[in-house]
Amino acid sequence: MKKLIALCLLITSFSAQANWELSNEQSSINFISIKKSSIGEIHVFKSLSGSLKDATASVSIDLSSVDTKIPIRNDRIKSMLFKVANFSSATATTTIDLSELENLQDGESFQKNVDLHLNLHGVTNTISSVIQVIKLTNNRVLVNTVHPIIIKAADFDLVDGIEALKNIAQLPVISTAVPVTFSLLFKKQTI
Repeated sequence: MKKLIALCLLITSFSAQANWELSNEQSSINFISIKKSSIGEIHVFKSLSGSLKDATASVSIDLSSVDTKIPIRNDRIKSMLFKVANFSSATATTTIDLSELENLQDGESFQKNVDLHLNLHGVTNTISSVIQVIKLTNNRVLVNTVHPIIIKAADFDLVDGIEALKNIAQLPVISTAVPVTFSLLFKKQTI
């Protein structure tokens, strides 16, 4: 009986020490730009990292990995909008109760209102969002946006960059509010 109790305690301690690491290959963050009032284009960031650890979920976005499918536009966004020489990444953090996740059975999910603390272009703001957490297996969890998150350029000191892009591309307008969605796959790592 003592061996069984010791084994249960050992398993519990390993579970409590488990960290969840983001799988870059199986995750995505997308945003939609609108130009000329009616042309929408989907863009993606190709390099992400992150974790779920100690009740904190964090994701770091390598802004130089932006992919708009047009190389010259990628370069302009990196230099004129994101200014990656000074602000190479954006970071989003929120609080997630890992016991909620651990208590899910494979295939079960829950939705949660969260406050995302987004640091972008040297500015940190809090954005409310609804996420869905799906436990795929004991070692994999998927976190998705339920609704797109609207990022406003003015909230992150990005309006001048959008104006510069608009001028160089000779466009009458580029929207300063951008819908963002994400699908993030985390894999359990045990210590």
